[in-house]
Amino acid sequence: MAFNNVYKNKRVLVTGNTGFKGSWLTTWLTMLGADVYGYSNNIPTTPSMYKELQLSTKQNHVFGDIRDKENLNKIVQNIKPDFIFHLAAQAIVSTSYNDPFDTITTNVVGTASVLEAIRNITWSCTCVLITSDKAYDNVEWIWGYRENDNLGGKDIYSSSKGAAELTIKSYWHSFIKTMPNIKLTVTRAGNVIGGGDWAKDRIVVDCIKAFSEGDIVEIRSPQATRPWQHVLEPLSGYLAAGQYLYEDKVTNGEAFNFGPKAELTKTVLELTKDLAVHWGLKIDDAIKITDSIPFEEAKLLKLNCDKALAYLDWHSTLNYEQCVKMIAEWYGAFYKESEKDMFAITVEQIDYYMVEASKQKLNWAY
Repeated sequence: MAFNNVYKNKRVLVTGNTGFKGSWLTTWLTMLGADVYGYSNNIPTTPSMYKELQLSTKQNHVFGDIRDKENLNKIVQNIKPDFIFHLAAQAIVSTSYNDPFDTITTNVVGTASVLEAIRNITWSCTCVLITSDKAYDNVEWIWGYRENDNLGGKDIYSSSKGAAELTIKSYWHSFIKTMPNIKLTVTRAGNVIGGGDWAKDRIVVDCIKAFSEGDIVEIRSPQATRPWQHVLEPLSGYLAAGQYLYEDKVTNGEAFNFGPKAELTKTVLELTKDLAVHWGLKIDDAIKITDSIPFEEAKLLKLNCDKALAYLDWHSTLNYEQCVKMIAEWYGAFYKESEKDMFAITVEQIDYYMVEASKQKLNWAY
């Protein structure tokens, strides 16, 4: 009955479904009884969670560029989804330095393509558009950013997310808010970690690859703090926002932040050490600090999630130890177990997460 059963037997379109977050969301929606459709331009990594879970057998998938508005519109018109979750993006900060134009067009024009498709919808549809905590103009203050704080950023990735937000805002006020059949929300989260991620230049991925191959992991900016959160935390927020919007329990057109509890704000070095311990390694044999910093990153970025608590009865579920343990167990099963069913293991972790949320009496978990 999680999320009040609103996704059961509904047609749900997930853009970016072959990525890390998209694969977890697809799995969860499948568990909730949804008829899941996917749209993405490729399978972004090797290995790939999408492939390892054999999600192509559990959903209807179409390959296509999110910037191709005619093709995307045709897909949406054919599917006639009850829900749209827009995750498709260029999500790697280092890639934005190497290919800024592709980052901007994917994140800004791609979002505009989704909004164009939404404009043409004639049936009832609830739309959850996912951006990033990097959409905020980060001045590295110690308190969390609220949904009405300034958007923007100094680097290409941040500016692309801020520009995507402005694009959503302009489409909302110019067209969508007068469409009685459309409900829309924007969600922001960042520093998501979890099993099944193999994207480059991410600390957990770098650690697990090194550990699994018997190598030492090199870490940059060891004292940089991040509000780490397991991937299921923001996904539960996205699904809760979709539910509440569908049920007319929140105002149409609003934005929501989804972030971890304060205790999950750990340094890069702390997270790396804890992953090594869970992998069964001695810290001195597993970690090396490097002076090589290939691109500039913000040192501090936190979100204020009071709005999600007040309006969605949402807060993060896992403590830091649970988060790290789940990550180590997922990758441990992948790399260390010869007989493994990664879809079943992923389902088990989602079930565990929902049980933990129900213990905390979070409404979405019932």
